Amino acid sequence: MNKQHSLEQALNALQPQHLEVLDESHMHSRGQETHYKAVIVSEQFNGLNRVKRHQQVYAVLGDLMQQVHALALHTYTADEWQQQSAAPDSPRCQGGSKHDH
Repeated sequence: MNKQHSLEQALNALQPQHLEVLDESHMHSRGQETHYKAVIVSEQFNGLNRVKRHQQVYAVLGDLMQQVHALALHTYTADEWQQQSAAPDSPRCQGGSKHDH
């Protein structure tokens, strides 16, 4: 099982209405399966600020976080997602992407 699938399986504990885990490693120079972006829409985020939402995600992922160099989290309630309907694009790698010239 690859890391992306493992992340998705673990994040299902949040009972997401929408879950998207993207492997963005190709945008970075640290190798494969190192950089991910997760878009999570869950009613479990109701009433929680961004820090509390991220703590909840980290708790669900547990030891998987040690296998990932970077994880961009975009956490929304259903109402927020309905208004937003898309997560922002990830910024370009500041650490020197293999695609930079």
